[in-house]
Amino acid sequence: MTRVSSLNSPYLLGFDGIERLLERVSRSAGDGYPPYNIERVRPADDGPALLRITLAVAGFTRDQLEVTLEENQLSIRGRQGEEEGGREFLHRGIAARQFQRTFVLAEGMEVTGAKLENGLLIVDLARPEPQRVVRTIEIRENR
Repeated sequence: MTRVSSLNSPYLLGFDGIERLLERVSRSAGDGYPPYNIERVRPADDGPALLRITLAVAGFTRDQLEVTLEENQLSIRGRQGEEEGGREFLHRGIAARQFQRTFVLAEGMEVTGAKLENGLLIVDLARPEPQRVVRTIEIRENR
């Protein structure tokens, strides 16, 4: 079966990787654990807007969480150790499983920091204003 690409326009040149990126993101979007928020945060000094990703990671310690950035892909992993012996749960509503949540960042996005606070992992991102570049291309004449 041939798949028709939405990026299959002769006016869109060099966007081959975007289609693969969209496929990868849509595959990983199915799992809802852990829940997360993404919000725009306005700094007090009227600087560029910041983005904040907040994940609910109750039960995880700082040592059990890992935040990595590889090229333009932000990965957040949680791995809990072995269960403590001698504990008998009558009801277990707090998830104790591993997870990996991946976010694809636009070019130029910077991770400015991460902190764990009250069971929430907060990752801050800066989105610098892009500089507008206009360049005149010289037209040569063959003689």
